[in-house]
Amino acid sequence: MIEMETLLCPSFTMLPTGIAADHAVLLRGDRIARVGPADALRADHANTTCVELHDRLLMPGLIDAHHHLTQSLGKSLAFGEPSEIFRRIWVPMERVLDEHAIEVSALLACLESLRGGFTTVVEAGTRSPFGIEPVAAALRTTGIRCVLALVANDLDDGRPIDDAARARVIDAAGAHLARFSTDATIHASLAISVPEAATEAMLARVYAMCDEAGRMFQTHANEHLVAVERSLVACGRRPIEQLDHCGALGPRALLAHATLMTPSEVERVHDRGATLAYNPVATVWKGNAALDALMMQALGIRFGIGTDGTRSDGFRLIDAAETVQRVAHGLRTGDSSSGGGWTWIDHATCAGAAAIGLGDSVGRIAPGYAADLLVVRLDVPELVPSWDLTWEAVRYFNRDQIETVYVAGRVRLQDGWPVDWDAKALMDQARAIARSQVERAPIQRVHARADVHRASRD
Repeated sequence: MIEMETLLCPSFTMLPTGIAADHAVLLRGDRIARVGPADALRADHANTTCVELHDRLLMPGLIDAHHHLTQSLGKSLAFGEPSEIFRRIWVPMERVLDEHAIEVSALLACLESLRGGFTTVVEAGTRSPFGIEPVAAALRTTGIRCVLALVANDLDDGRPIDDAARARVIDAAGAHLARFSTDATIHASLAISVPEAATEAMLARVYAMCDEAGRMFQTHANEHLVAVERSLVACGRRPIEQLDHCGALGPRALLAHATLMTPSEVERVHDRGATLAYNPVATVWKGNAALDALMMQALGIRFGIGTDGTRSDGFRLIDAAETVQRVAHGLRTGDSSSGGGWTWIDHATCAGAAAIGLGDSVGRIAPGYAADLLVVRLDVPELVPSWDLTWEAVRYFNRDQIETVYVAGRVRLQDGWPVDWDAKALMDQARAIARSQVERAPIQRVHARADVHRASRD
């Protein structure tokens, strides 16, 4: 079969070494075939369809290192709430949504992610009784790339499930890994929601299954003070200490948040080669602390940048990643650079890909890599004049500049909307079902919605 070729000729191309002018990128099927000076590639591929992208930047698609795709119907219900909203809002909501609502939620989340410039999302696993089937269906429809976790907890509110139930969980985990072992855009993963949600034997077993399959093991670790204390009460160890004790802290472990780490835990993460998901917007909206991401980088600890399902706007996430570092750590040390701009671009692309286990296939514009790409408009007032396009990408780029989104060589969005499915119909469905579905969930909020809360204080 002859694979279709397309030559993209933008004004600027974001390469692993920085932004280059007048380079072209040859796509062949779902991969990048060649990258080089535009004149040379035009000459060598004179009969190939050439797309001239004047005043455009071609860059790798962004990577969301930590997401919850089945929570989008609730969105702002968590605003202004104290920590551990998953226990009071997200889990109760996910457990009552019907199968159609779960699929609509995942479709909506995928759409928002693509509109925000994300071509890969890491799904941390749902507690829906319908499992991952509705999520997988949404991924197929939208075409977004996903590291898709199946939750394999074996404790229910601290109580062990019975042996038969545990065997079913393990069998389902193995089937999940096998099912997507050769999939082009869905990459299987297993998750324990938090370390204290599984027995020591299960933590070890699930991590070993991921390690053997070459897939990522996901968990939330050391995110909130109450979680750290709950772990200490339950097993006498902090969450990351518990993972290490059980043999579940290694190169296949992707730890979401990890904001409350002792020096000893940082050392363990480093020595075991574990990776982190830095979630700066979640830190601002509901966190107890900010990960010192630049310290992690200096120590050689791999990390990606995640939304945690807060808002799927990639450029605002990159801006938040730099801002949180500067406010939380840079100001007190006089570090005015706080990563130099490129750090946050890298950890949203190539370094983020390495952290989620896909460093050999996505996150770079280089031959052999997946054609997961963004075409970004530069003909906007905010970039006139342009002096430093990398720093401007961190602080000035906006979602509405994203003109085209490619995943695996296919155009998935054009000017913010899908090219092969009806996003407006999806929005109508979401509006129609969200209120009736979400309002039957036993959600516990500390504060009323903003206008009601405001009135109660007058």
